[in-house]
Amino acid sequence: MTLTAASTKASGLGNADMEMMLWNIALSVVVAVMGFFLRGKIDELDRLGILLNKTREEVAREHVTRAEVNVMVDRLGDRFDKAFERLEAKVDEMRKV
Repeated sequence: MTLTAASTKASGLGNADMEMMLWNIALSVVVAVMGFFLRGKIDELDRLGILLNKTREEVAREHVTRAEVNVMVDRLGDRFDKAFERLEAKVDEMRKV
C-alpha cells in the first residue's frame, strides 16, 4: 500500500485508522455504559435474593404445624363443650323454678 498526499493527514494517521479509532472509542463507551447498568441490575438482584431468603425464614418461623392446629381446635372444642354444659345446667335450673 502506497501512501499519497491526499490519503494522509498531518497527524500521520490514515482515514481508515482514524475511523477505526473512533469506532473503538464509541464501542468502548457503549460497553462501559452497558456494564454500569448491568452491574446495578446484578446488585439489585442479589439484594432481592437476600430479602427473599429472609422472608422464607420468617414464614417458616411463624408457620403453624398441623399438630398445633389440631391441639388448638381440640382445646376450643372442649371449652365450647364446657360452656354448653353450664348453659344446659342453668336452663335446667330455670325449668325447676
